[in-house]
Amino acid sequence: MEASALSKSNNQDDNHRGASPYVDRNEPRPQGVDLKRIEAAVREILDAVGEDPDREGLLETPARVARMYAEMFAGLKHDAGRHLAKVFTEKYDEIVLVRDISFCSMCEHHLLPFTGTAHIAYLPSGKVVGLSKLARVVEEVARRPQVQERMTETVADLIEQRLEARGVAVVCEATHSCMTMRGVRKPGSLCITSSMRGVFRDDSSSRAEVLGLINRGA
Repeated sequence: MEASALSKSNNQDDNHRGASPYVDRNEPRPQGVDLKRIEAAVREILDAVGEDPDREGLLETPARVARMYAEMFAGLKHDAGRHLAKVFTEKYDEIVLVRDISFCSMCEHHLLPFTGTAHIAYLPSGKVVGLSKLARVVEEVARRPQVQERMTETVADLIEQRLEARGVAVVCEATHSCMTMRGVRKPGSLCITSSMRGVFRDDSSSRAEVLGLINRGA
Protein backbone atom coordinates (compact mmCIF):
# COMPACT_ATOMS: atom_id res chain seq x y z
CA MET A 1 0.00 0.00 0.00
CA GLU A 2 1.36 3.44 -0.94
CA ALA A 3 2.19 5.86 1.88
CA SER A 4 -0.58 8.29 0.90
CA ALA A 5 -3.14 5.50 0.82
CA LEU A 6 -1.92 4.17 4.17
CA SER A 7 -2.19 7.65 5.72
CA LYS A 8 -5.71 8.02 4.33
CA SER A 9 -6.66 4.62 5.71
CA ASN A 10 -5.31 5.52 9.18
CA ASN A 11 -7.25 8.79 9.14
CA GLN A 12 -10.41 6.94 8.20
CA ASP A 13 -9.84 4.50 11.06
CA ASP A 14 -9.41 7.42 13.48
CA ASN A 15 -12.58 9.07 12.22
CA HIS A 16 -14.45 5.79 12.49
CA ARG A 17 -13.40 5.54 16.13
CA GLY A 18 -14.65 9.06 16.73
CA ALA A 19 -11.18 10.60 16.96
CA SER A 20 -10.85 14.24 16.00
CA PRO A 21 -8.38 14.98 13.18
CA TYR A 22 -7.23 17.93 15.30
CA VAL A 23 -6.33 15.93 18.41
CA ASP A 24 -2.94 16.91 19.82
CA ARG A 25 -0.89 13.71 19.66
CA ASN A 26 1.12 14.87 22.68
CA GLU A 27 -1.98 14.97 24.83
CA PRO A 28 -2.21 12.12 27.36
CA ARG A 29 -4.84 9.60 26.31
CA PRO A 30 -6.78 7.69 28.97
CA GLN A 31 -5.67 4.05 28.99
CA GLY A 32 -7.03 1.15 30.94
CA VAL A 33 -9.92 3.20 32.38
CA ASP A 34 -13.00 1.08 33.19
CA LEU A 35 -15.68 3.68 32.47
CA LYS A 36 -18.58 1.32 33.21
CA ARG A 37 -17.15 0.48 36.61
CA ILE A 38 -16.83 4.17 37.46
CA GLU A 39 -20.42 4.75 36.32
CA ALA A 40 -21.66 1.96 38.60
CA ALA A 41 -19.71 3.42 41.54
CA VAL A 42 -21.14 6.90 40.95
CA ARG A 43 -24.66 5.48 40.90
CA GLU A 44 -23.93 3.83 44.25
CA ILE A 45 -22.69 7.11 45.71
CA LEU A 46 -25.79 8.98 44.53
CA ASP A 47 -28.01 6.30 46.01
CA ALA A 48 -25.99 6.27 49.27
CA VAL A 49 -26.47 10.03 49.85
CA GLY A 50 -30.22 9.71 49.37
CA GLU A 51 -30.52 10.76 45.73
CA ASP A 52 -32.34 9.00 42.93
CA PRO A 53 -29.78 8.16 40.22
CA ASP A 54 -32.65 7.48 37.82
CA ARG A 55 -34.21 10.93 37.96
CA GLU A 56 -33.89 13.01 34.81
CA GLY A 57 -31.17 15.39 36.00
CA LEU A 58 -28.90 12.56 37.16
CA LEU A 59 -29.42 9.97 34.42
CA GLU A 60 -26.27 10.91 32.52
CA THR A 61 -24.23 12.03 35.53
CA PRO A 62 -22.42 8.68 36.09
CA ALA A 63 -21.22 8.66 32.47
CA ARG A 64 -20.12 12.29 32.69
CA VAL A 65 -18.19 11.65 35.89
CA ALA A 66 -16.53 8.58 34.35
CA ARG A 67 -15.33 10.60 31.37
CA MET A 68 -14.17 13.38 33.71
CA TYR A 69 -12.05 10.96 35.77
CA ALA A 70 -10.59 9.48 32.59
CA GLU A 71 -9.55 12.99 31.56
CA MET A 72 -8.31 14.15 34.96
CA PHE A 73 -6.25 10.99 35.51
CA ALA A 74 -4.95 10.61 31.94
CA GLY A 75 -1.38 11.24 33.11
CA LEU A 76 -1.24 8.03 35.16
CA LYS A 77 -0.12 5.80 32.29
CA HIS A 78 2.36 8.17 30.66
CA ASP A 79 5.95 9.22 31.23
CA ALA A 80 5.78 13.01 31.40
CA GLY A 81 9.52 13.13 30.81
CA ARG A 82 9.03 12.18 27.17
CA HIS A 83 8.22 15.82 26.44
CA LEU A 84 11.83 16.68 27.32
CA ALA A 85 13.38 14.23 24.87
CA LYS A 86 13.86 16.78 22.08
CA VAL A 87 16.61 19.22 23.07
CA PHE A 88 18.71 21.81 21.26
CA THR A 89 22.42 22.44 21.71
CA GLU A 90 23.01 26.01 22.92
CA LYS A 91 25.87 27.77 24.69
CA TYR A 92 23.39 29.77 26.79
CA ASP A 93 24.21 29.23 30.47
CA GLU A 94 21.96 31.67 32.33
CA ILE A 95 18.53 31.18 33.87
CA VAL A 96 15.63 30.03 31.69
CA LEU A 97 12.32 30.76 33.42
CA VAL A 98 8.72 30.07 32.46
CA ARG A 99 6.24 31.63 34.88
CA ASP A 100 2.53 31.24 35.48
CA ILE A 101 1.93 27.82 33.94
CA SER A 102 -1.66 27.11 34.91
CA PHE A 103 -2.67 23.64 36.09
CA CYS A 104 -5.57 21.75 37.62
CA SER A 105 -4.97 18.56 39.54
CA MET A 106 -6.96 16.29 41.84
CA CYS A 107 -6.14 16.00 45.53
CA GLU A 108 -5.75 12.31 46.29
CA HIS A 109 -7.10 12.71 49.84
CA HIS A 110 -10.60 13.93 48.97
CA LEU A 111 -10.69 13.67 45.15
CA LEU A 112 -11.36 17.39 44.94
CA PRO A 113 -9.50 19.70 42.53
CA PHE A 114 -6.68 22.04 43.37
CA THR A 115 -5.79 24.70 40.84
CA GLY A 116 -2.95 27.14 40.48
CA THR A 117 0.21 28.05 38.64
CA ALA A 118 3.69 26.58 38.37
CA HIS A 119 6.92 28.50 37.79
CA ILE A 120 9.87 26.58 36.34
CA ALA A 121 13.47 27.75 36.03
CA TYR A 122 16.59 25.88 35.04
CA LEU A 123 20.27 26.52 34.32
CA PRO A 124 21.20 24.74 31.07
CA SER A 125 24.36 22.69 30.71
CA GLY A 126 24.71 22.95 26.94
CA LYS A 127 21.18 22.05 25.90
CA VAL A 128 17.78 23.70 26.10
CA VAL A 129 14.24 22.49 25.51
CA GLY A 130 11.24 24.11 23.85
CA LEU A 131 9.41 26.28 26.37
CA SER A 132 6.03 24.67 25.66
CA LYS A 133 7.49 21.31 26.72
CA LEU A 134 7.87 22.56 30.29
CA ALA A 135 4.16 23.37 30.32
CA ARG A 136 3.38 19.91 28.95
CA VAL A 137 5.34 18.29 31.78
CA VAL A 138 3.34 20.25 34.36
CA GLU A 139 0.06 19.40 32.65
CA GLU A 140 0.75 15.68 32.52
CA VAL A 141 2.15 15.36 36.03
CA ALA A 142 -0.95 17.19 37.29
CA ARG A 143 -3.29 14.72 35.58
CA ARG A 144 -3.21 12.04 38.25
CA PRO A 145 -4.28 11.77 41.91
CA GLN A 146 -1.78 14.12 43.53
CA VAL A 147 -0.53 16.08 46.47
CA GLN A 148 1.04 19.42 45.61
CA GLU A 149 4.27 18.59 47.40
CA ARG A 150 4.89 15.48 45.30
CA MET A 151 3.85 17.21 42.09
CA THR A 152 6.44 19.94 42.68
CA GLU A 153 9.19 17.40 43.39
CA THR A 154 8.28 15.25 40.38
CA VAL A 155 8.49 18.15 37.93
CA ALA A 156 11.86 19.23 39.37
CA ASP A 157 13.25 15.69 39.19
CA LEU A 158 12.22 15.23 35.56
CA ILE A 159 13.81 18.48 34.43
CA GLU A 160 17.01 17.87 36.36
CA GLN A 161 17.40 14.32 35.06
CA ARG A 162 16.27 14.68 31.45
CA LEU A 163 17.99 18.01 30.73
CA GLU A 164 21.01 17.36 32.98
CA ALA A 165 20.49 20.92 34.19
CA ARG A 166 22.99 22.55 36.53
CA GLY A 167 20.14 23.96 38.56
CA VAL A 168 16.36 23.58 38.70
CA ALA A 169 13.77 25.58 40.61
CA VAL A 170 10.06 24.72 40.65
CA VAL A 171 7.53 26.76 42.62
CA CYS A 172 3.83 25.88 42.64
CA GLU A 173 1.00 28.00 44.05
CA ALA A 174 -2.47 26.54 44.35
CA THR A 175 -5.87 26.83 45.96
CA HIS A 176 -7.26 23.56 47.30
CA SER A 177 -10.98 22.84 47.19
CA CYS A 178 -10.62 20.41 50.10
CA MET A 179 -9.66 23.42 52.23
CA THR A 180 -11.90 26.11 50.75
CA MET A 181 -15.26 24.36 50.19
CA ARG A 182 -15.26 21.79 53.01
CA GLY A 183 -13.63 21.15 56.38
CA VAL A 184 -12.05 24.37 57.63
CA ARG A 185 -13.64 26.34 54.72
CA LYS A 186 -11.08 29.09 54.27
CA PRO A 187 -11.52 30.63 50.80
CA GLY A 188 -8.54 32.62 49.59
CA SER A 189 -5.95 30.43 51.29
CA LEU A 190 -2.97 29.60 49.09
CA CYS A 191 -0.49 26.72 49.30
CA ILE A 192 3.02 27.40 48.01
CA THR A 193 5.56 24.61 47.50
CA SER A 194 9.07 24.76 46.10
CA SER A 195 11.72 22.30 44.99
CA MET A 196 15.32 23.35 44.35
CA ARG A 197 18.00 21.29 42.66
CA GLY A 198 21.70 21.77 41.96
CA VAL A 199 22.99 25.35 42.05
CA PHE A 200 19.67 26.76 43.21
CA ARG A 201 19.77 24.51 46.26
CA ASP A 202 23.46 24.82 47.08
CA ASP A 203 24.13 28.49 46.37
CA SER A 204 22.09 31.05 48.33
CA SER A 205 22.76 33.92 45.91
CA SER A 206 21.60 31.87 42.91
CA ARG A 207 18.52 30.80 44.82
CA ALA A 208 17.76 34.42 45.73
CA GLU A 209 18.18 35.44 42.08
CA VAL A 210 15.77 32.86 40.71
CA LEU A 211 13.18 33.48 43.44
CA GLY A 212 13.43 37.19 42.70
CA LEU A 213 12.63 36.53 39.04
CA ILE A 214 9.74 34.21 39.94
CA ASN A 215 8.25 36.75 42.37
CA ARG A 216 8.80 39.70 40.05
CA GLY A 217 5.52 41.52 39.56
CA ALA A 218 3.71 39.20 41.97
